[in-house]
Amino acid sequence: MEQYRKLKVGVVCYPSYGGSGVIATELGSYLASEGHEMHFITSSQPVKLNVFSANLYFHEVSFKDYPLFKYDPYEIALTSKIVETAKKEKLDLIHVHYALPHASAAYFAKKILESQGVFLPIVTTLHGTDITLVGKDPSFEPVITFSINGSDTVTTVSESLKVDTLKHFEVKKDVKVVPNFVCVSKYDEVAEDCNKKQFAPNGEKIMMHISNFRKVKRIQDLVRSFHLVQKEIPSKLLLIGDGPERVVVERLVEELGISKKVVFTGTIKETETALCMADLFMLSSQTESFGLVALEAMAASVPVVCTNSGGLSEVVTHGETGLLSDVGDYKKMASNAIAILGDAQVYEAYQQACFARAEEFDVSKIAPKYLALYYDLIA
Repeated sequence: MEQYRKLKVGVVCYPSYGGSGVIATELGSYLASEGHEMHFITSSQPVKLNVFSANLYFHEVSFKDYPLFKYDPYEIALTSKIVETAKKEKLDLIHVHYALPHASAAYFAKKILESQGVFLPIVTTLHGTDITLVGKDPSFEPVITFSINGSDTVTTVSESLKVDTLKHFEVKKDVKVVPNFVCVSKYDEVAEDCNKKQFAPNGEKIMMHISNFRKVKRIQDLVRSFHLVQKEIPSKLLLIGDGPERVVVERLVEELGISKKVVFTGTIKETETALCMADLFMLSSQTESFGLVALEAMAASVPVVCTNSGGLSEVVTHGETGLLSDVGDYKKMASNAIAILGDAQVYEAYQQACFARAEEFDVSKIAPKYLALYYDLIA
């Protein structure tokens, strides 16, 4: 098989704003621009998927509501759609993002296709909570372990996640690390149209956080940290996103008396349009498998103050692109923020280092790593 022929790749991912869905969509879009056919098989159109672009296709997983079932049998519907799409489009392989239920559905589909004389290799990329949160649940562990070992190629987005995977599951496969990535050019394009004065009319520093507002993000810690920082440096805090912890965070903001300095924006589609306004990005997570949003901030030349959990230290270089502290130590986060924002010369050095570091993770450098895995798999 010629190594450089264009491939037909099925992509299974969550279509939401989460990191795994964003990475899957951005990877597919980049490979499509390189001439490969990328077929997205999901329950709805991924938020960042432009189906009007060449070589990008969307195949919706649909299922009927049967009174017999208390919950919709999505995994069965997904399996059937993978089988149908693989045969109709003559896919070379399937790349699934997130273990459950995507890897198990892909394995089931592979076995059905094998019975019909069709071979469909599986690449499974583990992104984080499928291992560190969902995977630890005893009711899911056997399925996840089996699905990982049933995949032909397994990747994780960081060394930290690889360690967690091998620790919590009896993996018999060689797990490869292919880090998350960012499209650096996107952040250059929006810089001139940035409307920072909308939120900081008096030249305040803008501290920013973007997440799904889950408990693991520990947003209360960064709010307490901001409460200390704004006493020393005129600043505003932009909290972008939504989720189960938002009401709790809003209550804390009121209790601390800083409601006029904290803005809740809700969810946004493009992070680059917000990050161009930030002076500092804050991430206080209990755990992060990689910390994609931290990398996105660095691509916008924004220094990062974050915890040293999970894969964050693989992304943020302490003392160069940001400062790290222990989980829960909001006072240290505050002093780190003041150290970066309080000296213009120091801040400029951080900015330059951030952009240079982000360039190391540009999609043009990471996507070929996945492509090499594809070619090795079908050779």
